[in-house]
Amino acid sequence: MNRIKELFGIQYPIIQAGMIWCSGWELASAVSNAGGLGIIGAGSMYPEVLRDQILKCKAATDRPFAVNVPLLYPSIEEHMATIVELGVPIVFTSAGNPKTWTEHLKSQGIRVVHVVSSVKFALKAQAAGVDAIVAEGFEAGGHNGREETTTLCLVPSVVDTLDVPVIAAGGIGHARAIVAAFALGAEGVQIGSRFVTTVESSAHQAFKDEVVAAGEGATRLSLKALTPVRLLDNAFARQVVEAENGGQSPEELKTLLGRGRAKKGMFEGDLDNGELEIGQVSSLIQAVKPAAAVMTELVEGYSALTRGMEDPRFRWA
Repeated sequence: MNRIKELFGIQYPIIQAGMIWCSGWELASAVSNAGGLGIIGAGSMYPEVLRDQILKCKAATDRPFAVNVPLLYPSIEEHMATIVELGVPIVFTSAGNPKTWTEHLKSQGIRVVHVVSSVKFALKAQAAGVDAIVAEGFEAGGHNGREETTTLCLVPSVVDTLDVPVIAAGGIGHARAIVAAFALGAEGVQIGSRFVTTVESSAHQAFKDEVVAAGEGATRLSLKALTPVRLLDNAFARQVVEAENGGQSPEELKTLLGRGRAKKGMFEGDLDNGELEIGQVSSLIQAVKPAAAVMTELVEGYSALTRGMEDPRFRWA
């Protein structure tokens, strides 16, 4: 029995990450309709926008979907009230203390999952009562852990420590990585970058094309003095590196970052001055495709690979 499938009531234990400016109702409903778990990324949404997105997602799918809520979001009380009122079945939390909202959400019959980057925070989330954990390695795009622990090291450490099921994230964008994640002990995978480059993603087409064109080494972890974030190389990212190497203070870095950089880059398509958050797996993404086609590739690829484990080439012991 796969606990993630049972917990969420989904066909495949594949979760689409809740990414700011990239994961609205179109993407979430498409992934859910294809048998995975779609997630609306609330971190970039005003309360009235999130309400509209949830209602549209409910109209587009009769399958489970989730909302991702960064716990440091300024209007979090309004977001949580909307989630409860509209009957969202699953909430993924991140970037904050899971103890703050987990009990309240679970009292409303909502499943709660928290994203962590270390065993230390995984234990705190489990103690807070979450139903599952996303263990995200530093290969992932967007905001990241300071420890810089890779998925290959983080996932088995978290699995061996916790009782709740673990979802692997960071660097997972193809069937081979899913097989590897399950070999590490995960019972599900969360995929972000691959779903950024889908037709239904709300990311700007210019950003999607830039991700597809990205090669090896095109991303780096930056802004460690503030909140670490993995960015695609562009003029703004190079400015950040120069500022960090020049010893600028956190306050000066905040000034450089300014407001709306992520929206400018990922949603509006400003490839020079915007913040382009994407994972290392971008170098393996070859084309923009419908979300259903990506799901089919992942599921069929996983099945083919696991059948292939009976191949004599794998019998080395």
